[in-house]
Amino acid sequence: MEFQPLKGMKDFLPEEMVKRQYVIATVEKVFERYGFDPFETPVIEDWKLLSTKSGEDLAKQIFKFEDKNGKEVGLRAELTPSLARVIVNNPQLPKPFKRYAIAPVWRYEEPQSGRRRQFWQADVDTVGSNSMTADAECIACAVDCLSTLGFKDFSVKLNNRKILNGILEAVGVDETKRTAALRAIDKLEKVGTEEVMKELERDGLDNKQVKRMLSFITTKGKKRVRSLNALCEEGVKELEEILRIGKAFGISKFVKLDFSLARGLDYYTGPIFEIAVKSKTSVGSVAGGGRYDRMIELFGGVSTPATGISLGIERIVEIMKDEGMLGPERTKVKLFIANVDSTLLPEAVRIARKMRKKGIACQTDLMNRNLNKQLEYADSAGISYVVVVGERELKSGRFKLKDMAKKTEEEMPLARLAQKIKSAGRRVPRPKAENNISSKRNSFLEP
Repeated sequence: MEFQPLKGMKDFLPEEMVKRQYVIATVEKVFERYGFDPFETPVIEDWKLLSTKSGEDLAKQIFKFEDKNGKEVGLRAELTPSLARVIVNNPQLPKPFKRYAIAPVWRYEEPQSGRRRQFWQADVDTVGSNSMTADAECIACAVDCLSTLGFKDFSVKLNNRKILNGILEAVGVDETKRTAALRAIDKLEKVGTEEVMKELERDGLDNKQVKRMLSFITTKGKKRVRSLNALCEEGVKELEEILRIGKAFGISKFVKLDFSLARGLDYYTGPIFEIAVKSKTSVGSVAGGGRYDRMIELFGGVSTPATGISLGIERIVEIMKDEGMLGPERTKVKLFIANVDSTLLPEAVRIARKMRKKGIACQTDLMNRNLNKQLEYADSAGISYVVVVGERELKSGRFKLKDMAKKTEEEMPLARLAQKIKSAGRRVPRPKAENNISSKRNSFLEP
């Protein structure tokens, strides 16, 4: 009997996990530099929590089942509802509450490039601030993550749900049809204007309303939109404030207004944003988020403003692999300590102990192999360096450090070994890529 991962799921072998962990560790460091603290919640939540205000499309994708007591539960499809639940249950938390969460989520959808049924998201959220500075900071944090990973050519689309709702109000769309209209608008870039028009008309909008609405959301100027009504005016003012403070955050060159941006989730109440990277891989946006000032109140808490952004780890890793932005390392093991014969294995183990205390990840032989087989193993496993332990080396106190990639070796005392390996781990980045996506690196050990 042969078992395979379920559809939309994937095993990650060490070679790929090394690269994924580099991306996650880099993002985590940036999150912490912006003052966000780590945060974790259960992967299974109450079905009502997960489905409330998530939007019809997302609700259909949630893995829903009954526990052994017959309670309806589900695997989280995103990380925000769990955050809202925690805020409701812990009203004493000082505000603003700034947290980050990097964790897997599950959606029962058709697998596609950069998206499986289990995938990882990296979120930052700020709860308790109604200032547009909080929104700008979340955008800046995500921009900094991408820049630190080596991305150069990307853009941040910025819009406001108040503007979209103001446009729908101005063209006479009934309030009961606005949620469906926003979901249709969200598909504009994916399916095109013609398909969106058909969907809007199926949702009960007449052709005149649809054309007027599309003319407003595809406009490039703020003046025409803000003059529609008070809701549009308020939305434009908030975007202008983000753009103003965005200069201080250094994100102005990345941000552009796009009144067609809708974001699919129903809980957004204000500014919304989405980040796309130009690359050979067409995987859609790599990050997105927005303001959700009513969610915590909806779940039974006091009225509390909140905003956040989520980065898609799968999509980021896929682009970086395709663009050659990740280094050749296949393992985190830096050193293999080989022994000339099995009687010297205890000496190899003692040396490994010393190296590990100095922070060097290393292995010794566990298979009773001869020396040649040990060297073959180290090479096939992608281990960077090998030290051979023999009687001569033990008597002289000097050991040959073999560089497995360069096929060179250098003799040195044991005391210098760790220092040499650590310094050799800092490799010089490659020249800038011609497509200007990144400065590609030989090593991904140094963000």
